[in-house]
Amino acid sequence: MASFIIEGGHKLHGEITPQGAKNEALEVISAILLTTEPVIIRNVPNILDVHNLIGLLSRMGVCITQLEDHSWQFQANRLDMDYLGGQEFVQRCASLRGSILVVGPLLARFHKAYVAKPGGDQIGRRRLDTHFLGIQKLGAKFNFCEERGVYEIDANELNGTRMLLDEASVTGTANIIMTAVLAQGTTTIYNAACEPYIQQLCQMLNQMGAKISGISSNLLTIEGVTELHGTEHTILPDMIEVGSFIGMAAMTGSDITIKHVSYENLGIIPQAFQRLGITIEHVGDDIHIPEHQHYEVASFMDGSTMAIADAPWPGLTPDLLSIMLVVATQAKGSVLIHQKMFESRLFFVDKLIDMGAQIILCDPHRAVVVGHDNQRPLHGAKMSSPDIRAGIALLIAAMSANGTSVISNIEQIDRGYEDIEGRLTALGAVIKRIQ
Repeated sequence: MASFIIEGGHKLHGEITPQGAKNEALEVISAILLTTEPVIIRNVPNILDVHNLIGLLSRMGVCITQLEDHSWQFQANRLDMDYLGGQEFVQRCASLRGSILVVGPLLARFHKAYVAKPGGDQIGRRRLDTHFLGIQKLGAKFNFCEERGVYEIDANELNGTRMLLDEASVTGTANIIMTAVLAQGTTTIYNAACEPYIQQLCQMLNQMGAKISGISSNLLTIEGVTELHGTEHTILPDMIEVGSFIGMAAMTGSDITIKHVSYENLGIIPQAFQRLGITIEHVGDDIHIPEHQHYEVASFMDGSTMAIADAPWPGLTPDLLSIMLVVATQAKGSVLIHQKMFESRLFFVDKLIDMGAQIILCDPHRAVVVGHDNQRPLHGAKMSSPDIRAGIALLIAAMSANGTSVISNIEQIDRGYEDIEGRLTALGAVIKRIQ
């Protein structure tokens, strides 16, 4: 297990470029299973979750070539079907939450798949009902093998249908889309997720020969085709990393420029940080965050306390609430952070309280943060990263704190952030990785 040692109190300065989007990468890399032809994907983030998915595909028999530092070619023309039914495959899937995304492509092309309970962040219940219900509507049948603890899914014939999703699940929508593109007839998905990641997946599939309309809306129409062909695709910048860097700059009082952010795909993210009083300058396709001595939380028009909550796109992504909560600890004013989707994602606040933050945890979903207005900086502490987003939030807190902090279990941060200590050190941070 590795740890970060962080010397707090150093201001950052310079430019930083966000990596490719983690969530999009997991979707579009899984989609290569839908064709026998080569698929080239560019701007692939060099992170643990993506490496694990690529490793899983390699063991499945996919021919994989790294073309450049962040570009890969995949060709799934000779899959090992015996491996897909074996225990090693099931165990690997159980350690990687993104592995659930291979189910749709396998069903669409081979009419058979296996599902174990996937791994990932420990942030409360993350049900798979949306995936399963949508796939069942297309004609798949689930059989639970109690001895192995896995679902065996058969789909001798997939047929298009109309469906209303019980929730706008991003990965659930992606899985259903990838199942439906090779089904017979037309599928309509209402209450579909419409995040930029889903839009990118649909555009890539259309380039491969799929017929998907309604992209960027919550009503998708998919006309099934008999086969897909190869393509080239470039992954968007990671909006979560962009938001992380905005919060990091404000919290440490730094002047930084975030390059090539694909501003039109950030949605409400800049506005949400502006509600915390952070100045965001949009320059071309870059974001400049000037040095902040103070930043003040806005109030609603009626004067009531600001509340920031997550919501399905185009609402605020839940992945940024941990960062916004940390940033609020040094703002002027109070704010309610309402994490609606995951019941355990706010439980890392006890570590911030130990560092001197004033936070009232109301329940598993809500926390009130009373900002210090930079009058009482946080102090260093020893802590452990419970998940990707809480991990980066704790790193931001440690970088702003007086003294030295130690964060263990940083493999969680590595799952979502590429060489984070190297990139931040280049801006002036003092972070050391130890084993």
